[in-house]
Amino acid sequence: MQILQKIKSNSDYKRLFENFISLSILQGLNYILPLVTFPYLVRVLGVEKFGLLSFATATIAYFQILTDYGFNLSATREVAINRDNKEKLNEIFSSVMIIKFGLLIISFLLLSVLVFSFEKFRQDWLVYYLSFGMVVGQVLFPVWFFQGMERMRYITILNAVAKGIFTIAIFVFVKSQSDYWKVPLLNSIGFLIAGFIGVNYAKKIIKFKLIRPIWSDIKEYLINGFPLFLSLAAIPFFNQANIIVLGFVYDNTVVAYYSLASQIIGILISSQVPVVNTIFPKVANDLYVNKNKALIFLKKITKYGVYIYILLALALIIFGKILIKLFFGSAMINAYMPVAIMGIVPLITFLANIYGNQILINLGKYNYYARALISAAFVNTISIFPFVYFLGSNGAALSRICSETIILIIVYFYSRVVLKERNS
Repeated sequence: MQILQKIKSNSDYKRLFENFISLSILQGLNYILPLVTFPYLVRVLGVEKFGLLSFATATIAYFQILTDYGFNLSATREVAINRDNKEKLNEIFSSVMIIKFGLLIISFLLLSVLVFSFEKFRQDWLVYYLSFGMVVGQVLFPVWFFQGMERMRYITILNAVAKGIFTIAIFVFVKSQSDYWKVPLLNSIGFLIAGFIGVNYAKKIIKFKLIRPIWSDIKEYLINGFPLFLSLAAIPFFNQANIIVLGFVYDNTVVAYYSLASQIIGILISSQVPVVNTIFPKVANDLYVNKNKALIFLKKITKYGVYIYILLALALIIFGKILIKLFFGSAMINAYMPVAIMGIVPLITFLANIYGNQILINLGKYNYYARALISAAFVNTISIFPFVYFLGSNGAALSRICSETIILIIVYFYSRVVLKERNS
């Protein structure tokens, strides 16, 4: 009761609590709503078509990373610093949106080259172009602006509306296997609705005017976002790349098995996001003010996290087969082994977050963190082909574990080095 009273009486605590709740709901929507539609889609469309849609989504994810260009971090910081400077906000908003639309055009051209150069893509060209609407909607939606202005509530509401529409529409319009093309169409419509509403609401918040920024401003934002873009661009190599390789080596059925397993693991990973993001600013302050206090706090969080994710890994091994058969049908039972293999991934990512995000990034050692991601992406790129060729979806799962483990080892090593330097 005293905690709630403290939150109500302190505007900073109130905003922090509101952002935590909004972020928790947003993460829940991102993973719970697909779980509502996945069992239905698997049963109605069949494993092969479900695998095709998973392959298309993995392909489109690369273009989403390209058009984001790290602005969800770099532009968010600029907006947060200049939130009371309307003229500067106009410059930031205009520059970032011009860059993102330029990258959107490049992405569309790259997709077209991909579709018309490879039979794998050309035979289902409609699915890829319909899925591209998600990239357009994401470009329009200024999530970086809302985060910088600390208006997370609006992000949650808009995403809830868009994803809610998509979820309901799936059950209304997708009735048979021949309706598979409607899934990316409906998904894109949801993204576009959120994008148009988001950009218009952002306009109302600051009443900005789209200005014609000078080249030096655009160049500055491109340079500032590039290191973060490189780091974030490495992330798809731990999951999407595995799906892409599976799609080329095997048929869409094998893709479906791994994709479902990856989604289940993703739900467990997402459960840690609200917690680690909420403690991030506290740890950042404590590391500079009282390092020992920060490390004691992180040690407690780490201990509880290790217990929780070990138990969840064991639960997946013991009950995974039953749950998959219950929710997705016996046709998807081959997804069990990838799920069981990757059951340890949430624990690995949790520990990597502690040593990477909470320590390295909070101490400003972005280059060390980037090295970990890029190194893991490089290793995964080399290992994924033999793993997949000989072991199929199980090999993709093993490759994912290797990549995540490399990140953990590197950020752990660098965090020890950095903390030792601060002691000397």
